Amino acid sequence: MTDSLIYLDHNATTPVDPKVLEAMLPFFSSKFGNAASRHHAMGRRAEQAVEHAAEQVANLIGADPREIVWTSGATESNNLAIRGVAEQYRDKGRHIITAVHEHKAVIDPCRRLQKDGFDLTWLTPSHDAGGLITADQVRDAIRDDTILVSIMAANNEIGTVNNIDAIGRICKENGVLFHTDAAQLAGKMPVNVNLISGGTGGIDLLSMSGHKMYGPKGIGCLYVRRRGPRVRLTPMIDGGGHQRGMRPGTLNVPGIVGMGMACEVCANQMDDEAQRLTSLRDRLEDRITSELEHVSINGDRNHRLPHVSNMSFHYIEAESLMMSMRDVAISAGAACSSASTEPSYVLRALGLSDDLAHGSIRFSLGRFTTNSQIDLAIEKTVAGAKRLLDMSPLYEMVQAGIDPNQVEWS
Repeated sequence: MTDSLIYLDHNATTPVDPKVLEAMLPFFSSKFGNAASRHHAMGRRAEQAVEHAAEQVANLIGADPREIVWTSGATESNNLAIRGVAEQYRDKGRHIITAVHEHKAVIDPCRRLQKDGFDLTWLTPSHDAGGLITADQVRDAIRDDTILVSIMAANNEIGTVNNIDAIGRICKENGVLFHTDAAQLAGKMPVNVNLISGGTGGIDLLSMSGHKMYGPKGIGCLYVRRRGPRVRLTPMIDGGGHQRGMRPGTLNVPGIVGMGMACEVCANQMDDEAQRLTSLRDRLEDRITSELEHVSINGDRNHRLPHVSNMSFHYIEAESLMMSMRDVAISAGAACSSASTEPSYVLRALGLSDDLAHGSIRFSLGRFTTNSQIDLAIEKTVAGAKRLLDMSPLYEMVQAGIDPNQVEWS
């Protein structure tokens, strides 16, 4: 990343925090042992580092360190949770509930299960709900043969935050396992897997990813509840029996150490960072919407991540706007869908037209975003949008008092 680049794409990935890198470095060289080699000091040292990292992760989400299963990232965690539950509990039922605007790492394994004979209910947010899935929707969808509900904690494109405590409570009352993809929320806002009445917890499985929270890429974890109920998973990989057989394979000790430290840093800075980023995000939105006509903000504005803003720029294309401001790193949606020319399925689920979805940009701020960077990004966004509006025939029609939707195009 060059000094001139303003990086506002933290939902795609975050830079590694210097404290995280410092913690990791010894485990590439002097502390290179295999955590499974318990018969000598080098291996035991690595095992202890992994155990400490599990404590750091568990402290962030209110879990027991023994409930942390290391994976390569949230995509693998989501697959292990969803497919692992489906295979393990298929004799109990074959009905699974999720949402149409989940991350592809949830949608795709659910579609695979659907092809394999499972019955999926795909919840859709009402157009006036700002992208939220409510506990009432989940309650109404649960059946006698429902074995799993998978609803994300925070949406990666629009930043809306679901009430996962309420959803978890509904699942608990009905004896249904609840999984949440918390890749975007963990470390940004508080989450506690045991925070419902009685202390038994409503979240049974929770996915996290290191590189979304200033840790390294290629490491993540899955929280798997040990009691109340004890969740059992059928592994997707066989060999070696590591991690109680749920995810075999030699542990990525440097990555695990990095993710553990990332969680500790997030836990220490979360409240102050959320307040600072909320202020920066609000300034970004207020100035852009005051200086430009026909800009709308997507998603629920009261229940969202502090660092995310998804805006629709009417009458211009997001791709053209991003091209006009190459020194600002932003996106038109999820990184995993960046090669697609289709409008965002998340925004379409909110009821946006294809034109508006194509004109939408996600700004996601981060730990090292400065006031001056935000001010410069605002200037570049406004200037770029005004240039494109001057060239937009649709905007020219609007200026002339003509509704483009009423024009018959030949």
